[in-house]
Amino acid sequence: MNNEADIRTGADHRDGERNALKRSQGGGQTRGPYRVCFVCTGNICRSPMAEWVLRARIAEAGLSDEVEVDSAGTGDWHVGDGADPRTVRVLARHGYPSRHVARQFQPAELLRRDLVIALDHGHLRTLRRWASSLSGDWGTRAGTTSAGARSFDPVSAGSAQDPSHLAELRLLREFDPAAGPDRLDVPDPYYGSLAGFEECLAMVQDAMPGLLSHIGLALETRAG
Repeated sequence: MNNEADIRTGADHRDGERNALKRSQGGGQTRGPYRVCFVCTGNICRSPMAEWVLRARIAEAGLSDEVEVDSAGTGDWHVGDGADPRTVRVLARHGYPSRHVARQFQPAELLRRDLVIALDHGHLRTLRRWASSLSGDWGTRAGTTSAGARSFDPVSAGSAQDPSHLAELRLLREFDPAAGPDRLDVPDPYYGSLAGFEECLAMVQDAMPGLLSHIGLALETRAG
């Protein structure tokens, strides 16, 4: 992959991204902001990169009041840390900010997000497992521990919400039509070189037009 060429292509998609969201502008807000969360392993490489790219696109479209974006990790290894310095470097090189404090995703957050986007199949499996637990016997879940996550209490975390209204779960590269069915993971660049972070950014940017179109349709639906 020619990373620089791919990233320039991602930037060239911005006109199309704005068009994808244009229909949703001025439609009115009826249920609060549409909430998107990106999830990777430690929340220091892939998911904060995706968060800041989407934040930039949403701001460019004038929809920051209608769409909220954040990110988290499935594990707690880096809670409280900043983004990986290589993530910061690559984002800055391409004009994105990178203010970030890593955090762990809590299963009950699936009740408070509209769209949760996994960076690879491993993250998606974990999210689906948590979603299955939340939609199971709700009344017996307080104080239990999900594999790979800290203990959580649905009563204090938001059990007043109907557990059937869980976030939509997707893989980021599902929104990139050029990504084949066997190429839907964004590889973890943590153990590699800076080039891996550039490749990660290219994949994130290539998924933005499809993701923004998806968000635009969701906003239209909410506005009626």
